Amino acid sequence: MNNKYFKFLFDINKSIDNINNYIGDSKIFEQYDLNPLLQDAVERNLEIIGEAMKNLLEIKPDISISFARKIVNTRNKISHGYDEIENSEIWNIIINYLPKLKTEVEALLNKN
Repeated sequence: MNNKYFKFLFDINKSIDNINNYIGDSKIFEQYDLNPLLQDAVERNLEIIGEAMKNLLEIKPDISISFARKIVNTRNKISHGYDEIENSEIWNIIINYLPKLKTEVEALLNKN
């Protein structure tokens, strides 16, 4: 694979780490829900994840990442449908999808 492939994987991994650092170990929805600055930071990193995933799909359309297309769609919704975003939707992504994505991305980074 080329260097861009690994750069995009690294960007995704870094953005997941950023989100995890921002929300902390306690992972309390109310703290997220009441903090617009935290929401902005998380959403920005989700946009980075989605853009990097879009670029990865252009390089390797059959990449072994679950929900790759949905990740791109989420980025588009955050960027273009910002007024339709619910904090509970973002929280669901953080809790239920980012851990699996991190595992898959790290496996790909460690593969080569």
